Amino acid sequence: MAEVKTQARTIAENRRARFDYFLEEFTEAGIQLLGTEIKALRDGRANIAESYAAVEGREIVLINADIPPFKQANRFNHEPRRPRKLLLHRKQIDKLIGAVQRDGQTIIPVRLYLNDAGRAKIEIALAKGKKLHDKREATAERDWARDKARLLRDRG
Repeated sequence: MAEVKTQARTIAENRRARFDYFLEEFTEAGIQLLGTEIKALRDGRANIAESYAAVEGREIVLINADIPPFKQANRFNHEPRRPRKLLLHRKQIDKLIGAVQRDGQTIIPVRLYLNDAGRAKIEIALAKGKKLHDKREATAERDWARDKARLLRDRG
């Protein structure tokens, strides 16, 4: 019998993060969710574009991630933008807290997805903010790559 490989299903992606930050170290984390939140995620509804992770005590919390209310949950629904605890190992948490406090880096969510087992995971990255000239340079490089591809395609 052939082995079937399944892919992780991406629910939300923070495309703006690559433009605004230099992303350095990526880590997979679980999220502590309520029942109606996971049901809304399985419907494919979430937004992490304006969210970030913050240190609260000895924990890391996802702030401002929008998971809209689940329609069938009526009065037992969740608050859409509530803070959600990220589930990481203690060594990972200490490493992230050290980078934030010592180096002034930010923890940015990059991608929210359901893994093969159906569990909600979030990919976070340690990031340094880009200056305005860095953003202009990135835009110029992207435009040149697009123009170069167009020229090669037209000639070839």
